[in-house]
Amino acid sequence: MDNDVSAGGTTTIAGRLALGITLLAFGLGYTDVIDGVTAADAVSIAHYIGGVALFVAGLFAFRDRDAGTGTAFSVLGAMWFTWAVTDAGSANAAGLFYLLFALVVLSLAAAGGDQLARGTYGLFLVGLVLMAVAAFADSGSLTKAGGWFAVAAGAVAWYAATAALAHWPTVLPKRAAGRGVTAAG
Repeated sequence: MDNDVSAGGTTTIAGRLALGITLLAFGLGYTDVIDGVTAADAVSIAHYIGGVALFVAGLFAFRDRDAGTGTAFSVLGAMWFTWAVTDAGSANAAGLFYLLFALVVLSLAAAGGDQLARGTYGLFLVGLVLMAVAAFADSGSLTKAGGWFAVAAGAVAWYAATAALAHWPTVLPKRAAGRGVTAAG
């Protein structure tokens, strides 16, 4: 495996940890996999870690002249803070919020970055779209599926931060040109 550990500086690592923990708490709250744990239990984590800490990490990234990371973390921090302090009022309002949140995450995924950032944003995008459709259609099974995608996104974000700290691989190995499966005979 390639041991490229260029997953960013301390600001990126702290931001990815905050995003990972927030996504794990948020997603697990919607999966019903832990008895008695709901999405409402993720509100304080989303408020302080996902909202405040991620927003501050974004400001530090801007200070370090990292516009991509600064934009991602500050916008996601603002979105998590809003999710935590806002009562959606109706299922359609919640669906609209998830859909708008998904558009932001789509922009982040399209902006590029390393494989782990794109993986995090891509998985979270799918989760948010599923949750938006679930809110509009009142579908508990789609909500759970969206929660699982958020859990997967959180695991990828957590791995990205931990890998950078522990010097684990952060990129998938590339095959050499011309080396692949060949047909016998």
